[in-house]
Amino acid sequence: MNNKPLKRFGQNYLVDKNTVDKIINHFNPQNDDTIIEIGPGRGALTEQLIKKCDNVTAIEIDTRVVNDLKTRFPSLKLQNSDFLKCDFKTLFQGKKDLRIIGNIPYNITTDIIYKLIDNRSMLSDAILMVQYEMAQRMLSKKGTKEYGILSVILNAFAHVNLCFKISPNVFYPKPHVYSAIVHLNFKKEFPGNINPDIFIAVVKAAFGNRRKTLKNSFKNSIFALCDFEDRDGILSKRAEQLSIENFYALSRKLEGCIDGRE
Repeated sequence: MNNKPLKRFGQNYLVDKNTVDKIINHFNPQNDDTIIEIGPGRGALTEQLIKKCDNVTAIEIDTRVVNDLKTRFPSLKLQNSDFLKCDFKTLFQGKKDLRIIGNIPYNITTDIIYKLIDNRSMLSDAILMVQYEMAQRMLSKKGTKEYGILSVILNAFAHVNLCFKISPNVFYPKPHVYSAIVHLNFKKEFPGNINPDIFIAVVKAAFGNRRKTLKNSFKNSIFALCDFEDRDGILSKRAEQLSIENFYALSRKLEGCIDGRE
């Protein structure tokens, strides 16, 4: 197959067998898993997945590679569609929690992560290949420049682990950046008595004006009219100074304001 990778789809095909084997070993697919592969491309991961699991669905937006994938992997369930538009309920159907794997387009990594978070009730885990700098953002801690909306929200909903770093040399064409494999294990329960939607809104509002204190940031958000006792002086801090636990506590207070309970 001579289909050239398309820049508009963020395609960089994985061509190194050792790297493929390493990813599959970390993912550790079981025969009774229900696996969704994002963007199989030329099928480097797909080939190994279908050897180990009977229920693999691949979602591929590039129509040029679909026929080749169907020919090479007759048992593969293939959807020629945009992963960001796919309906997880049709994939899930009340079965065992879905497992996600993919060498995903780096230009829509954040969108994919938020889609996974939105559908976390149906998911077990996800192994994703992302840009190394993105992996650092996903794992960042408070007080660092990488720490922001994505890292706070993602770590609230999933346990995040960096598996290993990947050289540009294992791709065609070679990207200009290093990549990394990250493993997300989705949490089934959110901290008690917190509305997840309020938590996300609080985090986004807090980082909306990164250089300002929380008090000033909230003035430009849905929490502008909220007034609660600030005994610990948290409103005088900036968002990057807060831990996830701080955001949990803040969300509990602000939820009451939004719901009219205070």
